[in-house]
Amino acid sequence: MIKVENLVKKYGGITALNHINYHFEKGKVTVILGSSGSGKSTLLRQLTGLEKPDSGSVFFDGMDLTTLGKKKIYEIRKKMGMLFQGSALFNYLNVFENIAFPLREHTKIADNIIKIIVNMKLEMVGLRGAQNLMPSQLSGGMTKRAGLARAIVMDPKIIFYDEPTSGLDPISTGVIDKLIKDLNQTLDITTIVVSHDIESCFRIADNIIILFQGDIIAQGTVEEIKNSEDLRVKQFINGEPEGPIPFTRADKDYLDEILFD
Repeated sequence: MIKVENLVKKYGGITALNHINYHFEKGKVTVILGSSGSGKSTLLRQLTGLEKPDSGSVFFDGMDLTTLGKKKIYEIRKKMGMLFQGSALFNYLNVFENIAFPLREHTKIADNIIKIIVNMKLEMVGLRGAQNLMPSQLSGGMTKRAGLARAIVMDPKIIFYDEPTSGLDPISTGVIDKLIKDLNQTLDITTIVVSHDIESCFRIADNIIILFQGDIIAQGTVEEIKNSEDLRVKQFINGEPEGPIPFTRADKDYLDEILFD
């Protein structure tokens, strides 16, 4: 579905992506893991055509996004769904109108058909009856599910998730994880998840890639990642800090102040 070849992206003197090569399998859930600053968000922007790389190619359905103009990329994005980290619901629209927005923006479907489609998508994410609620009335988990309903309302070929479980409690996280897997299978779509939630990723992933300072340092199934001998991979999935936590001058000054003032 999506393939990247020799992808390079730099910001000033910082290399965010260093000659990345990867084929995201059609119909599978692929998770992009990595610590903050590893290049996850940069890669996501390249995959969705929001940014152009300095060099390399991003193929979507055989078309190289890096060679296309804005109008063509805009059309291609209609085949993509996106669940943003903060869900990005419009505050002034109720749940129904938030989900209906892409249909009203990009199609000429009649209102009665839009109503059927939106209600169907709400049913799929477990939000039946929430049509008239405003975003401010939703819990964190409900907000994510409303965002997910909007992401699938155009029946995309691929869904991108940006930190889908960020800020959620364990039960809500489990609900989102189950929805990601269920929708991937039910809708027969390709799923790409950007995350740093290890437990969540191990539950949903068919394939995992781990980024470190712009490089792919590991790729494979959940079991292959768990059994990796790479010390950087072990450190990341076990949540171990990189060596001892430094005691700074600021720490010393603060302790001196409260202990000896």
